[in-house]
Amino acid sequence: MWEKIVYNFLISAEALVHNKTRSLLTSLGIIFGVASVIAMLAIGSGAQQEILRQIRLLGATNIIVTPVSEQTEGGVTDDAAAEDATGDEEGESRAPYTPGLTLADAESIGRLVPGIDAVSPEVVVETTALRAGYQRSIKLVGVDQAYFDDPGLVLAEGMRFTDQQMYDAAPVAIIGHDVRTRFFAGVNPIGKRIKCGTLWLTVIGVMGERNVEAQNLERLGIRNYDLDIYSPITTVLLRFENRALVNRELIRDADRDRRRGRFEVGNYHQLDRLVIRVNEAEQMRPVADVVQRMLERRHFGVIDFEVIIPEALMQQERRTQTIFNVVLAAIASISLIVGGIGIMNIMLASVMERIREIGVRRAIGATRQDVILQFLIEAMTISFAGGLIGIILGVSMSLIIEQTADIETQITWWSVLLSFAVSVSIGLIFGLLPAKRAAEHDPVYALRHE
Repeated sequence: MWEKIVYNFLISAEALVHNKTRSLLTSLGIIFGVASVIAMLAIGSGAQQEILRQIRLLGATNIIVTPVSEQTEGGVTDDAAAEDATGDEEGESRAPYTPGLTLADAESIGRLVPGIDAVSPEVVVETTALRAGYQRSIKLVGVDQAYFDDPGLVLAEGMRFTDQQMYDAAPVAIIGHDVRTRFFAGVNPIGKRIKCGTLWLTVIGVMGERNVEAQNLERLGIRNYDLDIYSPITTVLLRFENRALVNRELIRDADRDRRRGRFEVGNYHQLDRLVIRVNEAEQMRPVADVVQRMLERRHFGVIDFEVIIPEALMQQERRTQTIFNVVLAAIASISLIVGGIGIMNIMLASVMERIREIGVRRAIGATRQDVILQFLIEAMTISFAGGLIGIILGVSMSLIIEQTADIETQITWWSVLLSFAVSVSIGLIFGLLPAKRAAEHDPVYALRHE
């Protein structure tokens, strides 16, 4: 059996070499089909890895609560001017009072909601940092000790905030990697001071570099952590503006503006973000539901917050990416089918050209199986060679796309094997009909064919 296969392979190879140009043109569909499948799957795999990195960046088991300042647009009435002089009209509805997102909310969630590992409140203040004549705008972030328990945050030097520093609202800071590079080039920042706004802070620690791409930061809506300066949240609330102290005034002004037809509402929330770390990923949705209901009750029915589950967002994006990859792979697979049709077409034409050759082989003792095997091996050789060239072209295309288009690609072994196996199968399937046609020719009529 193996002798027959080798013999027919040599005959097929001789026929293909004799018609090199036609063989190459026949295999082009297979070549580009295999290359397209490999390149598309490489782009898809790279996108999947990017999604996983985003999940780790946001926290695989994090729930994020962000404040929302409700804005209501209404029409301007003639009673607006009269209201300034006479005050609120009797019976007119007022905006319900809400305390906003506060430290008390964070404390209640951590104390009452089960399945939570830690609750980390954040307050972000836009200010200016100054040291040794160098000045730039930065974000001063007020956090507690639980903030630094995140596995993605590494303290490169120094120490965390102590309980005493949190209690005393001490003027201390932990700086990001880029802050150290810009303000403390060539010196050890530990123990040095940096001015944030009107407040001098003593540096007690330096965060490790996170190496997050700028496009990912913008896409996920998060800050550049390397440019942040961290201080105890009590320090930021005490020594900078505590929005909770003017909450009632802001709510009253917002209510008056709403009735006048304006819709500009100030930020009355004490916190800018609340990160809840859950023990188990399976508990994220139940915990998020409990947090939603608890905050709604604490805010007197006003939904001025948003509970976000990053993992759910990433799963949705992953599903979308998977559908996109399937569509791209299906489009690329069309090239393989077209290549298979091309192989069948050329092989049928080849059979018609080589009828006399078929008659000679049958006359000297070749069976129908031998003829089928000869043309089938010839078709599979074309697809086999096209598959090998397609693999080389697909890998090259993936590398070129990664270098020129700034898109991460990841070539997986299974995608190479899958595309190659499909290409060989295409040769087998589409070469079967021409091979049977060749074997069906009567030897007598085949010898007489001109």
